[in-house]
Amino acid sequence: MDHLQTEARNPASSELDELSALQFVRLMCTEDAKIIPAVASQAEVIARAIEVITDRLKAGGRLVYIGAGTSGRLGVLDASECPPTFNAPQGLVVGLIAGGSTALTNAIEGAEDRSDLALSDLATVSLTAADVLVGIASSGRTPYVLTAINHARKLGAFTIGLSCNHDSEVSACADLAIAPVVGPEILSGSTRLKAGTATKLVLNILSTGAMVKLGKTYGNLMVDLRATNEKLKVRTNRIVREATGLDQSAADVLLNNCGRELKTALVSQLAGISADEARERLRTANGLVRAAVSTNGKNGKHHGNGNGHAKTNTEQLVLGVDGGGTSTIVLLAARTADGWKSLGRGEAGPSNRHAVGTSSALAALDEATTRAFAAAGRARQPVRAACLGLAGAGRPGDQEIVREWAARARLAETVDVIEDAALLLAAGTPNGSGVAIVAGTGSMAFARCPDGRTARSGGWGPLLGDEGSGYAIALAGLRAAARSADGRAPVTPLTDRLLTVLGLKRPQELVGVVYRGGDRASLAALAPVVLEAAESGDPVADAIVREAACELAAAAAAAARALDLGASFPIALAGGLLVSGPGYCERFLAALTDRGLSAAPVTLVREPAEGAVRLALDRISVPS
Repeated sequence: MDHLQTEARNPASSELDELSALQFVRLMCTEDAKIIPAVASQAEVIARAIEVITDRLKAGGRLVYIGAGTSGRLGVLDASECPPTFNAPQGLVVGLIAGGSTALTNAIEGAEDRSDLALSDLATVSLTAADVLVGIASSGRTPYVLTAINHARKLGAFTIGLSCNHDSEVSACADLAIAPVVGPEILSGSTRLKAGTATKLVLNILSTGAMVKLGKTYGNLMVDLRATNEKLKVRTNRIVREATGLDQSAADVLLNNCGRELKTALVSQLAGISADEARERLRTANGLVRAAVSTNGKNGKHHGNGNGHAKTNTEQLVLGVDGGGTSTIVLLAARTADGWKSLGRGEAGPSNRHAVGTSSALAALDEATTRAFAAAGRARQPVRAACLGLAGAGRPGDQEIVREWAARARLAETVDVIEDAALLLAAGTPNGSGVAIVAGTGSMAFARCPDGRTARSGGWGPLLGDEGSGYAIALAGLRAAARSADGRAPVTPLTDRLLTVLGLKRPQELVGVVYRGGDRASLAALAPVVLEAAESGDPVADAIVREAACELAAAAAAAARALDLGASFPIALAGGLLVSGPGYCERFLAALTDRGLSAAPVTLVREPAEGAVRLALDRISVPS
C-alpha cells in the first residue's frame, strides 16, 4: 500500500497538531479545493458511465453500489436518496456495504477483506447481466469490492470501478474506471476526507445524470413526484406555476383536472391538449415531458401536431452523423421549404473503429441514432438518406463495414460513408471546396477543389503524426515539465500549472498520469493548460504552441498545394483547440500568412454533423 496516494503523507499537514484552529480550517479548505478539478478531470468517463447506467435502467436493469467503510456508506446514502428525490422505484438503485446495515453506524473490522461477503451480498440482491455494478474503493484494492466486480463481470453485468488512485486494481478489473485523484489526505490514510468527498460528488453526478436522462426532470424541475403529503402538494403546485406561468389557483385547477398527476398537467397545459392525450404522449415518449410537449409527440404509428391531426407521410427525413475518436453526434433533420430543420440530436461514445474496435464503434453509432430519434420525440425508423462522416473511414474496406451495419440496422434508404473531415467543407465553405483543418485530440488537413478532387495531409495518428493536435501539445507540455524537473531544460511555470490541474504534488507523479492506460483523450484535455501558459508569457509553452500552429499551417499548405488551390482559399476549422481557443486559431492563421497563404472566408464549424445533414439532403430529390 506504500505506493498509494491515498495512503501517502501530505507535506502540507506535517505539523497539523501545531496549527491554530484558523490555520487548520484554511488548510482544509486549500486541500478540499483540489477535489473539484480531480472530479472534473474524469468528466468524459463519468459521462460515459451515465449513458451506460441510463440505458441499463431503461432496459429493466438496476444500479448497484457496493463498497466497504466510508465508500459503502456513501453508496448506500446515494441509493437511499433516489426514491424521495426522483420517485424512483424502491430497488432501482441499490446500496451494499460490507458488514450489512450494522456497518452503516458501526465499523465492522475485517469486513472489507472478506470476499465471501461480497458474493453473498450480490446473491441477496440477485444481481443479473442487466444491471450496472459500481464498485467503490478509495484505495482501489479492497478485496470485498474486487470480488464483487469480478463476479459481476462473470454474470455479464456492466462494471464501473470508482477509486482515488491511478492504476488501481479496481480500475484494471472493471469495464469502466473513474479515478478522481485528490492526493494525500491531511490525516494520512483518512479517506473519509478528500477521497470521500470526491466519491460523493461522483455518485451525485452518476445518479442525478441518469435520472435526468430517464425523464425525472423538466429543465431543472423535479417533475416525477407523487404528492403524498401536504409539503409535496405545495411543491407540485409551485412546479406547475414555474413551468407554465399559471397562478396558484389555476395551477390547482389544472392538477385536479389531471388527477393530480404532475407530468400530465405539464404536458396538457404546455401542449394545449387534454389530460388523456397528455397521458398517451407521456407513455409513448417514455415519460419525457419535453418530448411529449413537442409538436410531433412520439409514436411509431401516429405523429400528432398538437391539434389532434395526423402529419402527412411526405416528410423527408435524413440523418447526419459525425463520428470521431472522442464522441459520435447524430442529427435527425427534415427538409423544409427554405432548407432544413434539426429535429433531434443524439450523442454517444467514440466511433473510430481503429481507436475503439468495430463492435464498440458500431454500438456508438446505433446508440447515438436512437438518442437522436428520442430527442425528437419519435420512434426510430428508416430515413430517406444518411451521411456518416467517420474518423478512420477513408478506405473502401472501412466504409463497407459501416454500410453493412447500416443495412442491418435499417438506417436509411441511401447511405453514404465518408471521412469525417469532408463534413467540415460541407458545413463551413461556400461551395463545399477549400481546406478543412481539424485540431482536437488528433489533427489533419483535408482539401477539396470545385471539380471534386480531394487531398489530405496529416492525420497519421499519435505515433506517426497528429502534429498540432491537443494530444501533441499536451504531450509536449508534459515532456517539457519532465525535462525541467531533471534540470535538462529551463524551469517553466507550465510545470506547476499541470500539477495543479492534475492534483499532483511532484513532477515525478506525472508518470502515473501518462502511463495509466493510454487514454489519449484525457491527456489531450491538458492542451488548454499549455495554451493558457503560452498566453501568459511562458516562453517554453509559447514555443510549443508556436511550433504546433506552424505544423497545422504546413498541413494546410500541403493539402492546398496538392490541388493547386492557389494562395487564397476558404478554410473551415474544427476541433476543440480551434473552435474553443481563439488564441490558437489566430496563431494558426498567422503561421499560414507566414507561408504566403491567406484564408477567405474562415469559418469555425462547431457542429460538423450539420455538414453531414446537407450532404444527405443532396442525395434525395427536391420535393415537388
